[in-house]
Amino acid sequence: MTKNDLALLVLDNFKEFGQKVEQNLLKIRKESDKHYITRLSAVRFANGEGKIVINDSIRDKDIYIFCDVGNYGITYNCHGKEHEMMPDEHFQDIKRIISATCGHSSKLTVIMPLLYEGRQHRRKGRESLDCAIALQELERLGVTNILTFDAHDPNVINATPNLSFDNIYPTNTIIQQMVKDDSSIFENALVVSPDFGAMERARYYAEIIGCDVGVFYKRRDLSKVVNGKNPIVAHTYMGSDVKDKNVLIVDDMIASGGSVIEVAQKLREMGAKKISITCTFALFTEGFSKFKEAKNQGLFDTVYTTNLSYIPKEILQHDWLKCVDMSFLVAQIIDSMDKKEPLTNYFNRTRETFKTVRKSINS
Repeated sequence: MTKNDLALLVLDNFKEFGQKVEQNLLKIRKESDKHYITRLSAVRFANGEGKIVINDSIRDKDIYIFCDVGNYGITYNCHGKEHEMMPDEHFQDIKRIISATCGHSSKLTVIMPLLYEGRQHRRKGRESLDCAIALQELERLGVTNILTFDAHDPNVINATPNLSFDNIYPTNTIIQQMVKDDSSIFENALVVSPDFGAMERARYYAEIIGCDVGVFYKRRDLSKVVNGKNPIVAHTYMGSDVKDKNVLIVDDMIASGGSVIEVAQKLREMGAKKISITCTFALFTEGFSKFKEAKNQGLFDTVYTTNLSYIPKEILQHDWLKCVDMSFLVAQIIDSMDKKEPLTNYFNRTRETFKTVRKSINS
């Protein structure tokens, strides 16, 4: 296989990120006169229907489809009104691209960092099982690989045991950026998980940093359902003393942000010195005004996230929000996949990052 046998099919919802990946691919391969992004046309009709047209040849190429299902900044005119595209519509466009290839591709990989319906990964009673159904649908359409980041529950791949499913964690890249920005975060540090669901992720951060870990227990009102979930009644901390510690709150995503802000407030009241929040996806589903208010109240110092899902530019302008670029890592992974090299190095970088943190603390 030659290096010309891959094509990046980038939807508008991930256009800027896809362009960065292409630029990094060219750097990695020391090329300057090639293009990997294939031209697409996404057509929207006034009744909400749509179609995808592939404008370049993709015959016998390994295709990498880029989609950010969480991008609510893409709009179109529907029945005379401006309509924000939602995850269901973005996922439908993935299927449209696959259909538009007309079976001419050699291999189909879907790069979907924010896994579609990832929070609806298991069934409790008579309810839909959306993530599993979506993965099965992609497999039936001929997708051979799924590349995602920090899946809410990686065990959802059990729904498609024969589908290649790579779940990459951005932990090492985020920590390396934190070392560059402010290595004092890791001095006298404590990692805190906002709930038991994020505990494994928190333990991984603590292992790299070389510190203790604590957790909050979320007591919920099981008699009520608000916005699809039981509301939190109280947060109870379990772990070592946080007084005068530099605390790192770790989670996979910030949705409304109410929970993580309450945790930060509790930690501040308990005497935490510096409070940093890190997550893979900052969704800000109820806007970011509560974060501005919490920052002004001194409840936290910084929020670290990635550019793996859409964040409005007005939020990125705030100096307390640090957005870590993941495009170079994705370019490295694509290059390795194209060369049929193992992806082991992208899953196990703990020792390398641990040395980086130790060096920063001791310097």
